[in-house]
Amino acid sequence: MEPNTLIALAAAAGVFCLGFLLLGSGPSKGDLRVKKLSGRDPETSGFLARLKTEDGGNRRKQIEETLGKIEERQKTKKKKAKALPARLIQADWSMKPETFMIICAVIGIIAAGLPFALGMKPLFCLGLGIGLGFGMPRFILNGAINRRQKKFTAHFADAMDIIVRGVRTGLPLGDCLKIIAHESPDPLGAEFRRVVEGESVGIPLDVCLEQMYERMPIAEVNFFSTVLNIQKTTGGNLGESLANLSSVLRGRKLLREKIKALSAEAKMSAIIIGALPIVVGGLVTVISPDYMTELYTTPTGHRNLMIGAGMMVMGSVMMRKMINFKF
Repeated sequence: MEPNTLIALAAAAGVFCLGFLLLGSGPSKGDLRVKKLSGRDPETSGFLARLKTEDGGNRRKQIEETLGKIEERQKTKKKKAKALPARLIQADWSMKPETFMIICAVIGIIAAGLPFALGMKPLFCLGLGIGLGFGMPRFILNGAINRRQKKFTAHFADAMDIIVRGVRTGLPLGDCLKIIAHESPDPLGAEFRRVVEGESVGIPLDVCLEQMYERMPIAEVNFFSTVLNIQKTTGGNLGESLANLSSVLRGRKLLREKIKALSAEAKMSAIIIGALPIVVGGLVTVISPDYMTELYTTPTGHRNLMIGAGMMVMGSVMMRKMINFKF
């Protein structure tokens, strides 16, 4: 056979082998269908696919471990947040717990001493002193904490949007926090200023956020701290995570306003029902004092007043529980 013929045959055989390798090396549609039905996906059977699966599993384990540690810390911090020193910090009062207790004792003594000087029963005076001395200062403290937390949450979603825009444009997280600290109204700006000042002197960001949660123990700060801790441990897109957090916070705000609107009628009814006996009793006392004298001067009247006051308190607490939604 001539050499040119042998070269042509060899070239044809090479082209045929190359075409077979390129076109026929992959699995056919039938093979793919059989492997999928048998539970074996050819796309996940390779070495690189196994590496991706193992990497995803390791990251999932890291996220689960991080969340477990965060939940344990949150349980401990919730217990500390209910103590009196923590409550004073949450209200942003520069008052020591000892001073607060002295104020409570003074109010209780005055509330018990004035009725006793007017000739009322010692047991009634003692109950009035304990109720006002223990309850009224804490009621004022809780009101100050709630007002401060409402002002904080009103602008917190906007702060998350500032961080998202800054991170997406290339600004570091610290600069975004500085913008929030200087541009946002108090108490949001004041809390972020404390975070920025703590970070500037070398305190880690997660510790600064834990201190921020101690001063402002609300779910929004907890979410923010959790997102940053997970992103620091496992990595990820911080802008996308905080954008999702911002949408969640705005959804919570809309839900809160909707609940407030739906429960406004029930709250007004509770106020009217609770104030009606006191108003009617006062009007009857002014119009016909002789008719109400036995209620205020006899032991039976005092007992009935105490029973009525206890029932009013129980009814008010029950109505508050019915119209106070937690989410």
